[in-house]
Amino acid sequence: MDNTGSPILQEVAAKAREIHTDSYPMSIGELISIYRDDEMDIHPEFQRFFRWSLLQKSKFVESILLGIPIPSIFVSQRDDGVWDVVDGVQRLSTIFEFVGVLKNEKGKAVPASELIGTEYLPALEGMVWQDDTNPEHAFPESLRIDFKRAKLDLQILKRESDEDTKYDLFQRLNTLGSRLSDQEVRNCLLVMLRREMYEWLSKLSEYEPFREAISLTDRALEERYDMELALRFVILTRILEKEAQGVKDIDAFITTQMRQLAQDESFDFEIEARIFKKTFKALFDVCDGPCFTRQDEGRGRGGFLISVFEVAAAGLGWAVRKSPDRAIDTTALKTAYGSVAANAVFRKYSGSGRSASSRMPRLVPLGRKLFGSV
Repeated sequence: MDNTGSPILQEVAAKAREIHTDSYPMSIGELISIYRDDEMDIHPEFQRFFRWSLLQKSKFVESILLGIPIPSIFVSQRDDGVWDVVDGVQRLSTIFEFVGVLKNEKGKAVPASELIGTEYLPALEGMVWQDDTNPEHAFPESLRIDFKRAKLDLQILKRESDEDTKYDLFQRLNTLGSRLSDQEVRNCLLVMLRREMYEWLSKLSEYEPFREAISLTDRALEERYDMELALRFVILTRILEKEAQGVKDIDAFITTQMRQLAQDESFDFEIEARIFKKTFKALFDVCDGPCFTRQDEGRGRGGFLISVFEVAAAGLGWAVRKSPDRAIDTTALKTAYGSVAANAVFRKYSGSGRSASSRMPRLVPLGRKLFGSV
């Protein structure tokens, strides 16, 4: 039976033609040389997201020394020939830090690391790559040679591949089984896509009235949920209501929208920041405590609630976006804000068991209705 006309076969064939890869082993010594010559970008900004402990770093060095198999390093070849590291940033950073060639975001040398003893190699305790003043403290010359000759497998996404492939690959490799939060993965993507937007969003999320209004836990802040909320605000105040109707997976939706914003050369950072700050300054001024919590007799109780954020912040932000120069009516804002908790639509669709696909199609329009004329 001839099934060459099958839609799935056609899709596989078409997409496969957009992806061009190569694979070969490369010695650590060669990788060090490539990095030193600035022919590899390991995105030093990622170090704030990928947090390996000293024990993890030491165990990785141990794996290299003992010949334990190590997962492939994925890189993408840019138009200028430089390799962008898509997966393997922490592994390569650990190697470069240990041998003393790692550089930070400003291009300054990072102090070489000192190992700790591991289960199989307790003698690694306190060892460094090289120390002429205390040779017993350093790797023997023969071990340094063996280390540099050890090979890692590289999977190379060639420059003729579809432009978005490396971002899709990064997201898949760093989401499945990753300890990073969804926003930390997005932040890495944003650095690769448009660094200035990442820096802008990070600074925006530090705006004091915003941080006071969302009042997140230390853990949520560590995982950069504040940046996710700032990003959600920008997205939810820009989209059409019909776009909110089709949301099935909120994390995938935010990532897709972020990528579109990052690739939009007309995106105006100054105007977007003005809308953001005007919205959260107004909300913070009318709230008696954190703004996005369960309301009890006019006061916020408990932790952050995304449903209140989607109604109040996104609703007011949408109104500000329509008329950015119009003054906000504080009395009307207080009335709108106070009406959220008792609203029948909000009460029905804001419960903890509600998914984004059932919640957002109702709450985004509700916020625009309640806050649209504030």
